This record gives sequence, structure tokens and C-alpha cells, in this order.
Amino acid sequence: MTDEKQWPPLLGALNTEYRTLKAMVVIYCKHHHATPAVCDDCQDFLHYAHTRLDRCPYGEDKPTCKQCPIHCYKADYKAKSQTIMRYAGPKMLLHHPVLAIRHLMAGKKAVPVNPAAGASNRHKRKREEK
Repeated sequence: MTDEKQWPPLLGALNTEYRTLKAMVVIYCKHHHATPAVCDDCQDFLHYAHTRLDRCPYGEDKPTCKQCPIHCYKADYKAKSQTIMRYAGPKMLLHHPVLAIRHLMAGKKAVPVNPAAGASNRHKRKREEK
């Protein structure tokens, strides 16, 4: 498994969304897999989610996944995401209230009709490298 520090950085709102998802995964893994750190299966899910966020065509204007018209997760990862969020979502208010409230507020934002061309985090990183 690759080290999280080697993953490409996420910008702005995408980083906040990743931190929220990671907090949920930590809560879920701690209670279901009883490991001191995030297990390999959950780490694999986090890496997949990070990649999907990096390549999201909406970029920082990304709606929450529940509202998004583009479903970019594979079926098994989508099911795992739903399971994690159903379990950890209610517990987020106790463990990470700021992230939880931000996520709830993001769910109320209007969904952009079409993503802007080149808005993804990946496109922005590639432009900065040049």
C-alpha cells in the first residue's frame, strides 16, 4: 500500500471533503476492525476515494457524492462508502463536529449543471507543474 504522504495534494474544498471521509473511515475501522491504525482494506478505500476526489470533474465546486449527477465510484467501493457513512455519519457530530457541520452545509449547496472544463484537482496540478 502506498504511503498517504506520497499521494498528490488535494486543494481547498476537496481536501476538506477528504479529511471528512478519512475521519469517518477511522471511526468505522476502529469499531469494526479493532485495529490500532486504519486496516489495509480501509486504507485501500481511502486511496481510491482520494484518487476519485483528485480526478473529480467538478473540482472544488464538487457537490457531495449523494447529490452528484456523476457517479464515479465502482459499485463495490460505492457500497463500502455508503456502509461507512451510514455508520460513522451520526458519530461525526461527537467526534468531529466542525467537519460534520461543514459536510451537512455542503449538502445544501446547489449542484452545478455541468462541470467547468479543466476544473479537476488533477488538471490544476498539471497546469502548476508547467
